[in-house]
Amino acid sequence: MPPDEFRAAAHETADLLADYLAGVGRYDVVPKIAPGDVRKTLPAAPPERGEAMDAILADYKHLIEPNVTHWNHPGFMAYFAITGSGPGVLGEALAAGLNVNAMLWRTGPAPTELEELVCDWLRQMVGLPPEFKGHINDTASIATLLSLAAARHRLPGLDIRTKGMAGRGDVPPLTIYCSDQAHSSVDKAAITLGLGTENVRKIPSDALFRMDVAALRDAITLDRTAGCLPVAVVATAGTTSTTSVDLLRAIGELCRAEKLWLHVDAAYAGSACICPEFRALLDGLELADTIVLNPHKWLFTPVDCSVLLAREPDALKNAFALVPEYLKTSDAGATNLMDYGVQLGRRFRALKLWFVIRYFGVEGLRERIRAHCALAQEFKQWVEGEPAFELCAPVPFSTVCFRSMPEQLKTDPAALDRFNEKLLAEVNAAGPVFLSSTKLRGRVVLRLTVGNLRTTREHVAKASELLKRCADEAQPRPSK
Repeated sequence: MPPDEFRAAAHETADLLADYLAGVGRYDVVPKIAPGDVRKTLPAAPPERGEAMDAILADYKHLIEPNVTHWNHPGFMAYFAITGSGPGVLGEALAAGLNVNAMLWRTGPAPTELEELVCDWLRQMVGLPPEFKGHINDTASIATLLSLAAARHRLPGLDIRTKGMAGRGDVPPLTIYCSDQAHSSVDKAAITLGLGTENVRKIPSDALFRMDVAALRDAITLDRTAGCLPVAVVATAGTTSTTSVDLLRAIGELCRAEKLWLHVDAAYAGSACICPEFRALLDGLELADTIVLNPHKWLFTPVDCSVLLAREPDALKNAFALVPEYLKTSDAGATNLMDYGVQLGRRFRALKLWFVIRYFGVEGLRERIRAHCALAQEFKQWVEGEPAFELCAPVPFSTVCFRSMPEQLKTDPAALDRFNEKLLAEVNAAGPVFLSSTKLRGRVVLRLTVGNLRTTREHVAKASELLKRCADEAQPRPSK
């Protein structure tokens, strides 16, 4: 593309982005379309000849932008609400222009060193000791996979890296432990690593949805007695359903006594630790062998950006480093990021995180996280003040689990579940907000999460208003 043409298209793209971010609230959060509707508007075959950027950008504006689920919408309060902030978007754009593959220091000197730097900045921001070193992956799921692979590699005498696991009679069942509230990435890692989901021990959680440490201890003892070989524990700081935090110190001390690897999934709540007042909720985090935090969840960095911090980075390197002749260099003392995971190619994700941290500053990031938690507390108070709703879990951060409780359905759990599923569908169909659901103790509950930079008290109030109106309209009426 000639420079002048690129410049004109880049200006137009910048205008599209600025207009979108400024006015994303004008859209329904979820487009009112059916599967296949977008594809029907697009040509079935690729163009034989190149098209003008004006035409391509016009199609983006009319066919693509309106038909995405708008995660940047202030009414997006489902799952873990996220923000692709302005500085992060600009950093992503510049990284795309540089088009660096930072697999080796030699192939990406500045990207490699900036990645090490921003990971250390994040370590300092959450109050971890300096021995933790980090690198950036796409998601927490990959971080969990890498951590458990390193834990498996560390097992003495098995040499799984060389000999594998198939066909061997000298490898006992290898077991992993997590709570019944843990993310599904633990199971996926077990599948990928050949451990099998049958060897993932789901430890029951307590009344606050935290892993039961006594039950964990008993499960480890039982497995050892049965001839299994425990590998690792995955604790969670900010569970996906309720954002509860496992008792990290007690779990960490148990892991040290049992010589087990401890991986902490702090993908969501780890970001809150940049605020000193939240660090007590993650007491014992420093006892972990590996920790994952997702700046793309609650530090306003565009997807994807997931930081894995390791107490002993060489444990990852020992598990994964493999240097063929065509990748050998003479750069003594350099970090080669390809050595710390399964992928060779590495995007320049550090640039957008660097932009975000510098633009907002640590205190600016703290202010926004505190504001989100305050809005969640206001919504919690609304739930507690409404006779037809009930709170279903503690609210340590910015996620509220709740459900509607019509008087006529309180004795019929299945009907109550159906009512809340219908309520969620009607609220989301209205357009201004988007909530999600989960199951706690087998029952359907709704979730509202505040995490978007554009979400204000008015947007949370709109969610409250919709919930109350839709619940009132759907109330079962007594038969005459």
